[in-house]
Amino acid sequence: MAANGDEHDRTMAFAEIALGQIKALRQPATPRNFELWYCYATGYHPSLNEAVNRILSRSGNLSDADIEMIHGTYLSPLRISERIDSVGDRVVDEIEQVMAMVDAAVGSTSTCSENLAGVSRHIPHADREGLRGIVESLVQTTKEMENINSRLEERLVASKKEINQLQENLEVMRHESLTDPLTSLANRKYFDQALVEAIAEAKADNEVMSLLMTDIDHFKTFNDTYGHLTGDQVLRLVALSVKQNVKGQDIAARYGGEEFAIILPNTALRSAVTVADHIRRAVMSKELMKRSTGEHLGRITISIGVATLRAGDNAQSLIGRADACLYAAKRTGRNRVICETDPELAMRPEPVAAVA
Repeated sequence: MAANGDEHDRTMAFAEIALGQIKALRQPATPRNFELWYCYATGYHPSLNEAVNRILSRSGNLSDADIEMIHGTYLSPLRISERIDSVGDRVVDEIEQVMAMVDAAVGSTSTCSENLAGVSRHIPHADREGLRGIVESLVQTTKEMENINSRLEERLVASKKEINQLQENLEVMRHESLTDPLTSLANRKYFDQALVEAIAEAKADNEVMSLLMTDIDHFKTFNDTYGHLTGDQVLRLVALSVKQNVKGQDIAARYGGEEFAIILPNTALRSAVTVADHIRRAVMSKELMKRSTGEHLGRITISIGVATLRAGDNAQSLIGRADACLYAAKRTGRNRVICETDPELAMRPEPVAAVA
């Protein structure tokens, strides 16, 4: 019951912040606006917050178009594939409009060329008045071509700008489709692709590579005791500790639930164990505190398994060995790092006697 009461207080606090933003910006209190500002208040979607802050710093408010864009990009229930198809259709439509204008310009150029050809035939036989008419005709034809070219240039510039914006939207959606929204780490889909590529590159270049598999200790108990919002806070805290202890070429991902995975290219086993222990210590050093009440919730710990690439490995076998090390760390006391050369990996739990 206490956990439910805490969640009530937290969610009401987020709701009050959302309503405060709506009041401050004098926006309609529609469900869509409230959803946007509630999500902003929670901080669960950093990309959304960055987009909102960028627009606010530029114009001081969010227009209906801005809200539509943010909602469509970050909160829309449409699947990523549907949104990409939608943007693709817009690109095709834009190209078709440009091609139609180019065809029209080509037609106008042909007409002008015919006019010029007709003029050239009349010049040898023209008197003074005739020449004057020919010159006026040439001036008129030149102006028409200038107007056509000017309109075409304006349309091409506008289309280039529109297509560039659509390309940016596609890149945002591509990034979103490969990112875990809660932690801002890579998601499982990206991890699976990256691990296969990292293994192939390591074998091709004859380089070492290691993999860390991480799990938060007693996370379910913590989640059940303090509520899912605090559980989300724990996940973000672990993700932050991971980010602060990996290099640019390393790939950190939320593997699933409370599990994280880190790919370490060009990293031998002992160096990987050092990285893992830095992450473990970073997590353990942070004490959780409930923002609404100031209550200290204690510290969390993680267990980590470390494996290094072998000649016959594929993604599944490497993950399997790192997982075995992780569960050995769990089995032998938690809050520790176990690699595949540690003696604890060979230990087996005592068989449990059957209960009559």
